[in-house]
Amino acid sequence: MKPGILYDTDILIDYLRDEKSAVTLLEGENREMFVSAVTVAELYAGAADALMRAGVRDLLLAFATIEMSQEIAISAGNLRSKYGKSHGTGLADAIVAATALSRQCPLVTGNKKHYPMIRNIIYYRRKR
Repeated sequence: MKPGILYDTDILIDYLRDEKSAVTLLEGENREMFVSAVTVAELYAGAADALMRAGVRDLLLAFATIEMSQEIAISAGNLRSKYGKSHGTGLADAIVAATALSRQCPLVTGNKKHYPMIRNIIYYRRKR
């Protein structure tokens, strides 16, 4: 079996919006799927009502959430400091990156610019 894979928030948002490429990507995955705890927070922050929160809750059942440890927090702070200005890497992106690095698993994202520190990156593109 292949190692697990970490998904960035943008893919899950597209899935919730029924974006065909995100639906195909997630529903065709045969590896264990992970999200960072910060992705959980970002999804709930964007859920405007009870129906949307229920959709987020149901979607997250398919994922194992990786909690933020002190090791991840320190790594994220260092990544934000190093790549914030040059690549626009915000704190949430740095936490996602540190999570992927701590688990040595690929990161799937639609935003490669914010993740120059990730070698094992899978770039997601919306199909137009």
